[in-house]
Amino acid sequence: MLNFRKITIDDRFWIRELLKKSDYRGCEYSFANNLAWQRLSDTMITRFEDFYLSVTAHKTFTFPAGDGDYDKVLAEMLRYSGEKLVISNVTSEMMLIIDKFIKKNNLKKEVDIDNDWWDYIYFQSDLATFKGKKYEKKRNHLNRFYQYNWEYKPLEKEYFNECIAFAALSYNLKDGFTERSSVVEQYAIDRFFEYFEEMELMGGTLWVDDLLVAFTIGEKLNSDTFCTHIEKADINYHGAFTAINNEFAKRIDCKYINREEDMGIMGLRKSKISYKPCFQLEKNTVTIFS
Repeated sequence: MLNFRKITIDDRFWIRELLKKSDYRGCEYSFANNLAWQRLSDTMITRFEDFYLSVTAHKTFTFPAGDGDYDKVLAEMLRYSGEKLVISNVTSEMMLIIDKFIKKNNLKKEVDIDNDWWDYIYFQSDLATFKGKKYEKKRNHLNRFYQYNWEYKPLEKEYFNECIAFAALSYNLKDGFTERSSVVEQYAIDRFFEYFEEMELMGGTLWVDDLLVAFTIGEKLNSDTFCTHIEKADINYHGAFTAINNEFAKRIDCKYINREEDMGIMGLRKSKISYKPCFQLEKNTVTIFS
């Protein structure tokens, strides 16, 4: 029987162990993201044998992370869900496992394809160098930013309060309290700073004339991919977003950088496409029923 509860910082050891076994590249397979963003869908978690499970208030599961008998854990998830089992963020790799389970148990499935939730994956070398004609506009943005009296600094504890205040100012200026997603994001940012060391996060900051103009936070997600969780910049400084992206990428030691999904926000989608991803990680929603 599955017994779900809220995730806490003390869960990080066993959850990381199981996430490492799966080695998934999707941004939802991050303990830091799971803890910080739990309010977005009122997500609860549990352990079933050597699998890590999470489920939203509307009984939508994330595909289990870990190792073991997938038929057994999927059957348990279906039993918990009732007449149908809904699993989000399903990649082609995961679909193979689901199809075996469906065939074995004479079940059916429906697939909802929604690219709003596909992750944008980039070569680290591309974001760190902006080489080639395709990045000509990005280099122009950088050159504009380089005209300021700027400095990059790793995100250390002494800068936490300034970064929190910086994010809060952005939140207030855009009336973030009127949108639930913005409220939840502010909560997530606070959690990232509260448990920065425990979550094994790293970050960077940009300063102009000793004034904070941008910061970013991320972590190593799996064996070959780094994930950028938060990126904030003052648009009054031309090229600040481009510069924090580029400077942070230079200090990342992974083949790929996952800059997460665009959530169907057109401005965000345009921005992510402009950095020329090497591919998008396709993640769809699968409903299993009899």
